Amino acid sequence: MLPLDKLDQITRRFGFVEARLSAGAEPSEIAALGREHAELKPVVAEIAAYRQALADLAEAEAMLADPEMKALAEDEIPTLRARIPEMEGRLRIALLPKDAADARPAILEIRPGTGGEEAALFAADLLRMYQKHAEAQGWRFELLDLAETELGGVKEAVARIEGEGVFARLKFESGVHRVQRVPETEAGGRIHTSAATVAVLPEAEEVEIDIPAADIRIDTMRASGAGGQHVNTTDSAVRITHLPTGIVVTSSEKSQHQNRANAMAVLRARLYDLERSRADDARAADRKAQVGSGDRSERIRTYNFPQGRMTDHRINLTLYALPQIMAGDLAEVIDALVAHDQAARLAEMEG
Repeated sequence: MLPLDKLDQITRRFGFVEARLSAGAEPSEIAALGREHAELKPVVAEIAAYRQALADLAEAEAMLADPEMKALAEDEIPTLRARIPEMEGRLRIALLPKDAADARPAILEIRPGTGGEEAALFAADLLRMYQKHAEAQGWRFELLDLAETELGGVKEAVARIEGEGVFARLKFESGVHRVQRVPETEAGGRIHTSAATVAVLPEAEEVEIDIPAADIRIDTMRASGAGGQHVNTTDSAVRITHLPTGIVVTSSEKSQHQNRANAMAVLRARLYDLERSRADDARAADRKAQVGSGDRSERIRTYNFPQGRMTDHRINLTLYALPQIMAGDLAEVIDALVAHDQAARLAEMEG
């Protein structure tokens, strides 16, 4: 049986949030209240359905004493008794402590690792994979910065992804992604192993991360792509250096004003992620329940092209559907990672 007082508390909170939004909340509150309302609404619907099922079961059991209703009750009771544990399971997952960043947009960063040009080409493949996945989910994918190699590989890519549950779904993608394949640059047909690093950061709001002007240095420079017609002849690219941490971010789109805004958004996300990492380190025991630590140096996945196989090493998941995965069909992988994380946290919470 679920703690009914906890369910009452959630229902009351939802009513309060809904009333605040209807009454016209302060502008500074609206975004946070809106996120909380969207998060609580499906949970409250589950609670209402669960309570109704309990009431229906109690009513059906009472009907057993009525000879005229007994047959009907005997038909209903097994169905209700089977449904209620399923509903309790869904509610237990819904009652797990939420990551405060789950509802936020995400900043996606991709960089090549070991493997030279082949690693850069693989980084480009990963960028396309995430872009196609975002499009399939109906998310907004905005490229903030892209530095390419002569062969079309990626030296660095930074994107912002916005949509329902973006960070909650993508946060387990952080880490080292390894590829095994015959590179386009390899004439001998030998299989090479190279890697790219993916970081998924929750976007931070300005009010959460205050960056004093004295803490940053802003440089403008000439933006350039791989060369030739890609070279931008105006000094529009922006590089921001955060002096206390040494973090450097760049944005090289056409508008200098937009580049500054993009770079500041990425810098806030990195500083917010730094604060989250420090808090996680302080709760090191809790991290054992997570699917990986989010450590950028952790090898999380291998993409084996000759065998058409993808393996996620954290949950020992192997899928022989590599072409579909590289085309953006990540749902099965992400669902498995989310389910594994939920199961681990449930086991920890229940002792």
